[in-house]
Amino acid sequence: MTALTPSRGSRLRWTVTDGLTLVGRELSRVRQEPGELVAMLVFPAVMVVLFGYVFGSAIQVPGGGDYREYLMPGLYAMVSFTAIMTVMVRVATDASRGVMDRFRSMPMARSAVPFGQTGADMLAGLMALAIMVGAGLLVGWQPHRGPGPAAEAFLLLIVLRYALSWVGVYAGLVVKNEQVADQVVPLFLPATMLSNSFVPTDGMPAWLRFVADWSPVSAVTAASRELFGNPGAPSGDVAWPLAHPVAAVLLWSAVLLAVFVPLSVRTYNRRGR
Repeated sequence: MTALTPSRGSRLRWTVTDGLTLVGRELSRVRQEPGELVAMLVFPAVMVVLFGYVFGSAIQVPGGGDYREYLMPGLYAMVSFTAIMTVMVRVATDASRGVMDRFRSMPMARSAVPFGQTGADMLAGLMALAIMVGAGLLVGWQPHRGPGPAAEAFLLLIVLRYALSWVGVYAGLVVKNEQVADQVVPLFLPATMLSNSFVPTDGMPAWLRFVADWSPVSAVTAASRELFGNPGAPSGDVAWPLAHPVAAVLLWSAVLLAVFVPLSVRTYNRRGR
């Protein structure tokens, strides 16, 4: 008797269904860990107070303007970049506790596991971004170019976060240990600082400014400032990602997805052999 091979459409539906199930599993885990929810609520307020009121008094915005309006797009970018650390720790935790092995023993699509992790992070990221927006509105930040450009800015932040979450999946599969993952997390934080998120890059040494200007964090920050109409939008002779920040964010996102989606799925499947 010949075995029936599922069609490509059936495999896709199978992957999507299993992926949505795993999204629900990740969200239920967040609900069962109230400490994580509290941290998600407190983090935006701490960042706004720390950078907006403590550091902001000593930083001049290029071209003038309120520093907190300059700051908020950078904090939104920082929230998006945390996808790498969050997903890496969750994937490494599941791998070290044998959860991944249990998933592989179940009749489910192999690729659904990384898709479920990134899908859950995208929903959690939307919640974190909404909380950060609320904190920004409380301290006087607001978009000035209307709802259309503002929606475009938020969409860019979400797209980049989703792409970065796949970097986190791959890193978690490589690390495979939650203790090591926790120790690696601080190594990613300088990437958010090495950008135009909190201070202009004009005063950096030439080589450091080059790295900062070509960072995806700088690109999404510059795009957000431009679309929100906040101070600090790039002008004059600047690096290509800052002169065309929207295109740069889309290009960064496409490259990250093209590299890390197949790499993560292949790595996950090989771990089960």
